[in-house]
Amino acid sequence: MVNNSPIGFIGFGEAGFSLGSGLRDAGAPRIFAYDINANTPGLGEKIRQRALVSGTTLLDSPENLARSCCTLLCTVTANAAVEAAEQTAPFLEPRHLYTDLNSVSPAIKRVIDAIVTSGGARFVEAAIMSPVPRHGHRVPISLGGAHAQTLVDLMTPYGMRLDVISDQVGAASATKMCRSIMVKGLEALLFECALAASRYGADERVFASLDETFPGIDWSKLAGYTIGRVIEHGERRAREMEEVAETLRAVGIEPMMAEATSRRQEWGARLNLLDHFGGTPPEDYRVVVQVINERSGY
Repeated sequence: MVNNSPIGFIGFGEAGFSLGSGLRDAGAPRIFAYDINANTPGLGEKIRQRALVSGTTLLDSPENLARSCCTLLCTVTANAAVEAAEQTAPFLEPRHLYTDLNSVSPAIKRVIDAIVTSGGARFVEAAIMSPVPRHGHRVPISLGGAHAQTLVDLMTPYGMRLDVISDQVGAASATKMCRSIMVKGLEALLFECALAASRYGADERVFASLDETFPGIDWSKLAGYTIGRVIEHGERRAREMEEVAETLRAVGIEPMMAEATSRRQEWGARLNLLDHFGGTPPEDYRVVVQVINERSGY
């Protein structure tokens, strides 16, 4: 039986919008959201448009969101996850189920857990395991914590793919962080490879060689996709890789690759190419590297 209680989003960026839209289409009767940037020039207009398209009611404070919804899904950026919990916690009660879906380290998830539960609310850690826009609200999500099954019972009737992997907070985020070493690292490597190879006129041969070495992967196409992700989300990915680095340090591993990935992701974001491409990165990596090369005088 589908749960008819309202669902509240803390943060209504790309992830919140994609999840909220899918839940509404799947039968969720009411979606509410609070976003600290709702009235920020430029960004606020985008948030309000997302709310309009998805049938989401924007509220003006964490207090009103907590008053309106028992089920809260936090989808902000990694560096804002603790702040979002701190802003919301004074208004939480035992009736609330607060789920943090942000890409942060296990240690930060535990900090958020302590903040949320200090007033008696229940906490669930969640780790999104694939790009949200590709899957919408059916994106695979790993869960941890004593109340994870409660979220499963509430949200699977809407088609969400939720997998409880532990009753301990930290296990889900550890899985996400270690996965990001590979996923975000591959994005950074392909960006650096394509940029360098293009300046030597070797990119087509490089990708043809990779196709032969790793059959079944169209490396040129993959480069276009991953470089586009860096152009569009490099800032957020850089912050996530900082969390990955902290995750590694916590278990005594020097985060050499994670820190390098963060630098390249941030570098890609600082190019500010998204506006140049009209808000949508091109699918062909050559278009991106050509613009970068022209700006650099190559």
